[in-house]
Amino acid sequence: MTAVTTAAFTAADLLPLFLHFLVLSLLAVGGAITTAPDMHRYLVSEQHWLSHEQFTASVALAQAAPGPNVLFVAVLGYNVAGLAGALAAMTGIMLPSTTLALWATRWGRSRKETRGVRAFTVGMAPLTLGLLLATGWVLAQPALEHPGAIGLVAVSAVVMARTRLSPMWLVAAGAVVGALGYA
Repeated sequence: MTAVTTAAFTAADLLPLFLHFLVLSLLAVGGAITTAPDMHRYLVSEQHWLSHEQFTASVALAQAAPGPNVLFVAVLGYNVAGLAGALAAMTGIMLPSTTLALWATRWGRSRKETRGVRAFTVGMAPLTLGLLLATGWVLAQPALEHPGAIGLVAVSAVVMARTRLSPMWLVAAGAVVGALGYA
């Protein structure tokens, strides 16, 4: 699978991209990254606009860059349809959630001690955790073909759970292992 070239992408193609990200915006509990599995399904499996490798590389590149977590959406949109794709994807993912967040914050602030607001807040934690685990699973798929990568993930999980070592050391170790061709 190869990505669609931006020249072949028309304004009519941008509307479905925008609308899909618009819907995902309302499901992005815990941040836009929690909707990455559905973005992968849509962009890679359904539309074939990106390959698995391009999708994973886009997310990794954006997550490694300084700035907000949501930047990966712009990178995905850009890789699909250039600047117009980045604008369509970012507008779609930001518009509903930003509007809803502003309204809900104002509404919730005045009712923060009510039973319903407290229950909602507590109930969102397991949902967010599940969405993050699904995202991790989708992003790990390309690495499952390499035993070295699986080992590196396992070692990283143990080190992070048992020590206070900075994750940057594990990222550096992963870069070295990858550069040497072991993962």
